Parts: sequence; C-alpha cells; structure tokens
Amino acid sequence: MSIKGPAPSGSLAPRTVEVGLNAAIVAVADGTPLVLVTPAEDGVADGAEGLPFGAFDPLLHRTFESGLRSLVGEQTSHALGYVEQLYTFGDRGRLAAPGDEEAHIVSVGYLALTRIEDSDGEPRETTDAAWQSFYRYFPWEDWRAGKPEMIDATILPKLGDWAAGTGSSAARTERLRLAFGASGLPWDEERVLERYELLYEAGLIEEAVRDGRLPAVRSELPLGRSMQFDHRRILATAIARLRSKLKYRPVIFELMPATFTLSELQRVVEAIAGRHLHTQNFRRFVENTALVEATGGSSARTGGRPAALFRFRKEVLSERPSPGIRIGRA
Repeated sequence: MSIKGPAPSGSLAPRTVEVGLNAAIVAVADGTPLVLVTPAEDGVADGAEGLPFGAFDPLLHRTFESGLRSLVGEQTSHALGYVEQLYTFGDRGRLAAPGDEEAHIVSVGYLALTRIEDSDGEPRETTDAAWQSFYRYFPWEDWRAGKPEMIDATILPKLGDWAAGTGSSAARTERLRLAFGASGLPWDEERVLERYELLYEAGLIEEAVRDGRLPAVRSELPLGRSMQFDHRRILATAIARLRSKLKYRPVIFELMPATFTLSELQRVVEAIAGRHLHTQNFRRFVENTALVEATGGSSARTGGRPAALFRFRKEVLSERPSPGIRIGRA
C-alpha cells in the first residue's frame, strides 16, 4: 500500500510512503533459540539475510495480520500460530540512502511463536528460508555459560570511549551502565533493544556504518552478524518483548510440544532468557503455581532415567491475571 503526501519544504517532489509487514518468527530446537530468516534480495546489503517481509495490499489483505500470514506462507511455506504486533518502524532514513528517491517504507513488525516440528514430530518444511540462532546476531545476549568474553574485551571499552568523547558523556555513561550492567549493576536480560541501540549509535555494528550514520569503529571481534535494512533492530525488539512477556504470560508453552519434561521446559526458558536458571527453584515455582500438570507418562528422550511428562494447564489462564514463568538467578 502506498500513500502519497505533500512534499516537505524544499523538496522537489511528493514523497511516497509504503506500508510493509515484518515477522520475527521464533522457535526453539535442541536448546537453541531460533529465528526464521530469508536470503538477501539481489543488490541488498551485501548478502545479509533478513526477516520475512512484504508489502501490505489492502485489496488482498483484510487486516495487517492476515496480510502477514499470507506473505509468510508464500515466502517460507510456514503457517503461523501465535502472532502479536510489536511496533511500527518508520524512522526517516531507515531504508533510504542519501539521494534515494524510492518510496519510504513504514513496517509493522510482528512477533510470532511456533515449533519447528509438526504434530507428528516431523520437521516442517520451508522454502528458501532458514532457521538461525538469536545469538548469531546478538552474541553478547547469551549468558548461559557465563558472561560473554566480548563484553569486557571489546564492547565496554569501546562504548566507554564513545561515551567519554561526547558533550553528553554523563547521560551516555548512565545508559551504558543500565544497558550492559556496568559498574556493578545487574544484567537485565530485557534490555536487548537498548543494548543494540547503543552499539548502533556508537558505530560499533555494521548497520550503522552501512547506513552512513557514523564512521566505522573497528573492533577485534565481529559484533554479531548484520541483517538487511533495520531487521536486526526489529529482531532486538522481538527478543526484548518475548523475554519480558514470558514472565507474566504463559507464551513459553507456544514453543513447547504437547507433552514435555520439566528439564525440557527449563532448557527452553533458558534459551530465550539467555541465562542459566537454578533448577530446584525453577521446578518448585512451576509446580507450585500449577502452570503444568503431570500426564502420568514418562520420557527417556534424554537417555537417562525416565522423567515424568507434563503438559500446560490451560485453566491457569482464567485462574489468575499473570501466569508467567519467574526467572530467578541461578
């Protein structure tokens, strides 16, 4: 859909705005949090992959969500389940380069949760799309094995230099402390977007350099793989939303099979949250809050002693307002 508006003062021609739809489609497999990505279009971002996206067509799509489901099905052969709208991304210059006369794209971003396997446990087929780990794009977000080395070795020193070299150093230093848990502050797994924005503003990631915002600041380690356009920003928004929401809504069960062990549930929560959880505290919380119920069956999928199988108790949705998963410290 295109909208043609009046030309801004000093402009030579009216500016056209197009409405696009983007999907961050999330799954978990073998303890790895995954997002479905599509290959780059010809001539786009040096081969960087992106999120499934396309134009909203009001003649074909009754709603934005129906349009999204249709576009994702066409591009990936994957039918979406749980979907929620994230945010509208329309900053000036988000796609355009200096001198570009193409339409300005305003994208409505969505978070979708799914499973890679179908109801029979067989992998769902996709077309040219591929599943990739969250941490391919945000390696500093994975604390399951401890604090990532690149934070102290590369990110904090370079962000510190950037903050100190500006006229508003106090404000930027405070943002750095809050986002990355510097100076003794705790790490907040929900600040995914804030961390990405800091790295972007400091010119430490490829998108900032590619967009011509700031000169490149070379680092010893690549700070995650870049994505087309602002798709990594959209993905950061989706991860932050999911990490926050799993604490007050039972969305984590959208990523689980119909039956599962408590170990499997914990592993999926840890994959999304990006850090290790205390096993006994986690199990006690899940059982005491009646989020799950035993099926009476057991599983030997881990290869050890059979473990009890559980399923999500859907009645909890009507029993209390915030039936989420508490993420305590390990």
